[in-house]
Amino acid sequence: MSGALAPLRERNFRYYWLSRLIDQAGTTMAGVALSFAVLHVSDSATALGTVLAAYSIPMVVFLLAGGVLADRFGRTLMIQATNVLSGLSQLATAALVITGTAEVWHLAALAAINGTATAAGMPALAGVLPQLVPRDQLKAANLVLAVPENALMVLGPAVSGVLVAVVGPGWALAVDGATYLLAMLVLTGVRLPRPVEGQRRKGAIADLREGWTYFRSTTWLWVVVASFSLLNAIGSGGFNTLGPVLATQTDIGEAGWGLIRSAQAVGFLMCSLALIRISFRRPLLWGMGAVALNGIPMLVLGIEPILLVGMVGAFLAGVGSQVFGLGWDLAMQEHVPDEMLSRAYSYDMLGSFVAIPIGQLLFGPLGLVFGVQKVMVVAGVVYVVIALVTLVSRSVRDLPRATTVELPATGSGPG
Repeated sequence: MSGALAPLRERNFRYYWLSRLIDQAGTTMAGVALSFAVLHVSDSATALGTVLAAYSIPMVVFLLAGGVLADRFGRTLMIQATNVLSGLSQLATAALVITGTAEVWHLAALAAINGTATAAGMPALAGVLPQLVPRDQLKAANLVLAVPENALMVLGPAVSGVLVAVVGPGWALAVDGATYLLAMLVLTGVRLPRPVEGQRRKGAIADLREGWTYFRSTTWLWVVVASFSLLNAIGSGGFNTLGPVLATQTDIGEAGWGLIRSAQAVGFLMCSLALIRISFRRPLLWGMGAVALNGIPMLVLGIEPILLVGMVGAFLAGVGSQVFGLGWDLAMQEHVPDEMLSRAYSYDMLGSFVAIPIGQLLFGPLGLVFGVQKVMVVAGVVYVVIALVTLVSRSVRDLPRATTVELPATGSGPG
């Protein structure tokens, strides 16, 4: 087996890899299916926004708890438990939609359960990989996961759209619910030692405090997370919120916007294939430099809203996001102590996600006052500047690859 596929020699990784692919197959279908399920019940943008918010708010609120539970009770156990909860809630949503008995409040309540489960499982899902493969195979393992997952990002929404059109959104949601449960069963093949008893005897508050101390004392970690609290707010507002509005106001149209998003997913996929042969000696230098490409689609669409230009910009953004994603996972997995990893990821996710609703709420009014294209241009420029300014921090740009991880002395971090 070639070096790029070497992680698949590891039994635990093979089961985890298959479980994640099954899970991702359903997840890439869920967004389209849920949106049309809500609109099937109530032809209202407000209703759709309510259901989506019901999912995203608990996802942010419970991230820290998910990190503590994963480090305390074991990451595979948390992934399995949250998959069961997500699967059952999604199947319940599907049953209500299929039988024609769903109401908006039903869908919002079940979305909140799903968001809670997602929050509890995400730190475990992110933190388990270093337990599955040798440290020198982490880059290969991340890419073995990324290539098929990015392919599913291209195919999943299209398959979901076909299912919605042919058999209805309820059945598409049922497929998603079933994949959660199947992924949980496959994950039972992963055999990992449980956390040591000393770790489990600590209180939850002590665990959180220990994670926060590590987070704030590790310079590269909090600097990048602080940067992404702004970058994600700008991206969610400038691209995800104003982008569809601009598409409806110009010749791009709804179908064109779908092509732009597909081009972004193709960028993810093509980059993940190319990265197999590229060495990351400075993972965050590469990552933050590349993620600046996410400002390009906002900038070019704001200057000249042309479909082909938007697709090229979105493709480059997908490339930049994939480079950053690999660089960030390598930095976290190689430099954060294993017993701290899920909590570090939970603080990372909380800081990175917390301002997304602000961006979604703020950019709409800004577009009304100043004009959608002008706001997108400014957003694109600011995005690029913030990403590159982050590299002023020496701890970010000089962070090397590592193969061993040790706990830092109290009050200091690896940066």
